[in-house]
Amino acid sequence: MNNIKIICDSLSDIPKEFIDKYDIEVVPLSIIFNGREYIDGVDLTEDEFYKMLRENESLPKTSQVTYMSFKNAFEKYIDKYEEILYIGGSSNASGTYQSAVMAKNDIENKNIHTFDTLSLSIGSTCLVLSAAKLAKEGKSIEEIIKHLTNLKNNLSVLFTVETLEYLQKGGRMSLAKATIGNMLNIKPILRLDEGLVKHFSQARGKKQVINNIVEIIKEQQGEDLTNKTIIIGYGDNEGDLKILKNNLCENLKVKDIVVVNIGSCICAHTGPGVLGIACCDI
Repeated sequence: MNNIKIICDSLSDIPKEFIDKYDIEVVPLSIIFNGREYIDGVDLTEDEFYKMLRENESLPKTSQVTYMSFKNAFEKYIDKYEEILYIGGSSNASGTYQSAVMAKNDIENKNIHTFDTLSLSIGSTCLVLSAAKLAKEGKSIEEIIKHLTNLKNNLSVLFTVETLEYLQKGGRMSLAKATIGNMLNIKPILRLDEGLVKHFSQARGKKQVINNIVEIIKEQQGEDLTNKTIIIGYGDNEGDLKILKNNLCENLKVKDIVVVNIGSCICAHTGPGVLGIACCDI
């Protein structure tokens, strides 16, 4: 029997190379767009979703993973692994984590564990990849959960968006504020705090907002990041990704950068022109 099976949901944006490397099971949320339901990452790719967002006025909605989906996922691995560890996207942002807890509680097996990242997207990516790495190294479930708890408390996650349009459409900003902000080319810097997206700062123009993000990371984590993993997430804005990577390499000491396409569950609320960075120990 294998040791530990890592399961997450699609609120955590895990690149395929790592899903394959660590044999991670991703339980997907659903996306409802123009009256049609899509399974996140299964019958709708990131590129297809970005294109739909650009071409439609209406915003999609996300639907949490169901109790039954988690029950099936857990039962699938009970007899194959000594322990099952589900690492979930923030319980404060989605009911997905609670669905997993309910499914776990209804299965008579004490070797199913759940961990709330209180993070989203690239923040959760850090935690899932860290757990998967430790599991592959043969660490115990207790050691992994202790490490994740420490990691969660020292995680820096920052985002910015191309336009305020999607935040306004989603009810996170008034029309007047969004209109004025877009006219003045104001770019917000958003952070994850207790699993919720909150306003942290702002800057005028793309270049300045990226400069500010790098400076904030430097203040929070120090100039030498060679012992940390940097995860950069982006949508369809590859040019912004290159600018951020170059800025990091020029101004900080970095060694390991993981690039992630931010998925539809997050871009449904931010728009496809999202750019984020997470800094953590893995």
